[in-house]
Amino acid sequence: MHIDNTAAWLSSRLASLSVGPAPYTPPAAGEILIRTRAIAVNPVDWIIQLAGNVLYPWLKVPCIIGEDVAGDVVEVGAGVTRFGVGDRVFGLAVGTDRDVNSAARGAFQSFVLLSAALASPLPDSMSFEDAAVIPLGVATAAAALFQRDHLGLRRPVIGPDPTGETVLIWGGSTSVGTNAIQLAVAAGYEVVTTASPANHPYLKALGAAQVFDYASPTVAQDIVDVFHGRSLAGALAIGEGSADRCIEIFSRCEGNRFISTTSTPVSFSSLGDPSRSALRLPALLFRIAAGTLAFRIRCRLKGIRTKAVFATSIKRNDVSTALFTDFLPRALAARTFTPAPPARIVGTGLDHLQKALDTQRSGVSAQKIVVTL
Repeated sequence: MHIDNTAAWLSSRLASLSVGPAPYTPPAAGEILIRTRAIAVNPVDWIIQLAGNVLYPWLKVPCIIGEDVAGDVVEVGAGVTRFGVGDRVFGLAVGTDRDVNSAARGAFQSFVLLSAALASPLPDSMSFEDAAVIPLGVATAAAALFQRDHLGLRRPVIGPDPTGETVLIWGGSTSVGTNAIQLAVAAGYEVVTTASPANHPYLKALGAAQVFDYASPTVAQDIVDVFHGRSLAGALAIGEGSADRCIEIFSRCEGNRFISTTSTPVSFSSLGDPSRSALRLPALLFRIAAGTLAFRIRCRLKGIRTKAVFATSIKRNDVSTALFTDFLPRALAARTFTPAPPARIVGTGLDHLQKALDTQRSGVSAQKIVVTL
């Protein structure tokens, strides 16, 4: 089969994405090939663009980045029985992983190879744009909540029995946070979370029991008061400064004092203008290293366990099956799980992906930036 493929290539660090021809690669065993209909972008995409030579040194440019994708299956590899040609799916592209390092498996192109284990079918009622917001956020949340080397919570189901335990999710309106709230609730846990006041009703609609203003001067004490008499199941810290606030809270709480972290101590948004970032990167990396070391020392001194979470680690364990095969297809079909945060479409065509990255880097709240094809 010969089909022309096109991709938004990253030709070098700091370069804008450029659209051009790309190879059409048939699926290997355990893979599906999809025709892309919608792509969502994530902070990691512009971080690779600005600092990939340091943080992703194994990626050789030109490369194709991107994780969140939805589309139609056009080919299936050997051994794949869950999907057939024509199926509408969404999935997590892992082309930038060190052990994959494959342009054919990056999301920013017309035809993308996905692991069947990291893909789910779309119900007929769901648009590609809505589905594209799910993969990386839900995978990161699942890795933090359910992996045995993180919080190790009970797995999500439809109609769970209450566990009687409470999870703290700092940064509830983020992509990871909105998915983590829903997954934790579907696993039978009560959720306490934080967000700006404007997003409180939205997070409660997703299932959060209590939402606090992260900027309130009394937020730490308020959350400590909530956990008094409750069984603590752990925390997921999302965003700059979130882990430090969780330490402040957990040092005064009893239970599973484990913090799963998604963010470095210093935000990469401080790189600012890509044309000036080369001067700022070494200092930023030093601050991140120093901040990470200081954070780990603080945790150890206070008897708090912690670990950084990586979404694609679930491809090596049964969390991927529990999420993409067992839970999401049923929950989406039953409409008990909401694609979150809502999609904000910024254009149609691969040539709009650079605009999408710039928009995401400028800052968004309770939204996921999406490009349609």
